[in-house]
Amino acid sequence: MSIMNLDKQLDSILSDIFDNIEFQAEPEGLYDPLRYMISIGGKRLRPRLCLLTYLLYRQDIDESICQPAAALEVFHNFTLIHDDIMDRSPLRRGKETVWKKWGEDSGVLSGDAMCIDSYRRMAMAPKAVLPQVLALFTKTAAQVCDGQQYDMDFEHTREISMDQYINMIGLKTGVLVACAAKLGALIAGASGEDCDNLYQYGYNVGLAFQICDDYLDAYGEEKTLGKPIGGDICLDKKCWLTTKALEKADPETKAALLEALSMPISTAEERAAKIEKVRGFYDKLDVGEEALSEIVRYSDIALGYAGKACDGVRFEALRRFAYNLVRRNK
Repeated sequence: MSIMNLDKQLDSILSDIFDNIEFQAEPEGLYDPLRYMISIGGKRLRPRLCLLTYLLYRQDIDESICQPAAALEVFHNFTLIHDDIMDRSPLRRGKETVWKKWGEDSGVLSGDAMCIDSYRRMAMAPKAVLPQVLALFTKTAAQVCDGQQYDMDFEHTREISMDQYINMIGLKTGVLVACAAKLGALIAGASGEDCDNLYQYGYNVGLAFQICDDYLDAYGEEKTLGKPIGGDICLDKKCWLTTKALEKADPETKAALLEALSMPISTAEERAAKIEKVRGFYDKLDVGEEALSEIVRYSDIALGYAGKACDGVRFEALRRFAYNLVRRNK
C-alpha cells in the first residue's frame, strides 16, 4: 500500500459515497436543506479519517463501513446547521447558510432530521460491533452538545482559562474527530488497545485542527475560507487567540483588549474596526505565532499515539492526514 494509492482510494470512496448519497424525497422543505448541505462540500475529514483507520486493517469496502463513515459527515453537518443559526452566520463554505436560505424554523427542523439520519446510517455497522459503535457515537454526540453549550456560555464571560478553552474545543471538535478515528478501526476489527490509541490520535488532531481554525478566522482570507473573517472576534467567541492574549496581557493591556472586544458591530465599518483593533492586540502579544506552535505541539502528541498503533506506511498515512489538516489555508 503506497500513500499515493491510499489517497486516491480514499478520494474515490468518498466521491462515491457523497455523490450518490440519498435522503428522503418528501417533504421537500424538510429534506432539501440536507441535500444542500452535503452538496456544498466541505473537507470530509471525519469520514476520511474513519475510512483511513479502517483501511489500516482491512481492504474490503462495503456499506458496513461506508454508511457509518457517511453518518459522521451527516452528523457534523447537522451541528453546522444549528451552529449557524445560533451564531447568525450568513455564509457557510461560501454559500448561504440553511437558515438564511430557508428560514430559521426550517433550519432547526432540518437539522433535527439530519441528526436522526446520521443514526440510521450508523446503525448499518456490522452487528458484531454495533453495540460498541452506537455507544461510542451516542457518547460523542452528547459531548458535542456539551461543548456547544460551553461555547455559548463563554460568550457571556469576560475571560476564561486556557484549560476551560481546551476542554470546550475538546468536546465541541476533538471528540468527533476521535470518534471517527476509533470507529474505522473498531469496524475493521482492530484490537482494543489500537482503537484507544487511535482515539487519542484523533482527539489531539482535532485540537490542532480547531486551533488552526481559530488562527485562520483571524488571519485567513475570506475568499479562501468561504466565510467572513473575524467571526470569532465579532461574536465574542473565546477562541485560542483571545484566551492566550488575555492570559499574557498586563492589567493595562488586558483592560484595553476587553474594551476592544466589547466594541459594537452594528455596521460593516464597526465590524471592520473591531476586527482590526483586536487583531492589533494579537500582533502586539504575538499570540498568532504561539498558536502556530501550539498546533505543531498537539500534532506531535497525536503522532505519538499513532506510533503506538502502527508503523511504516500505516503510520505515514496518519502523519500525512494530520499534516494536511494543520498546514492549510482554509
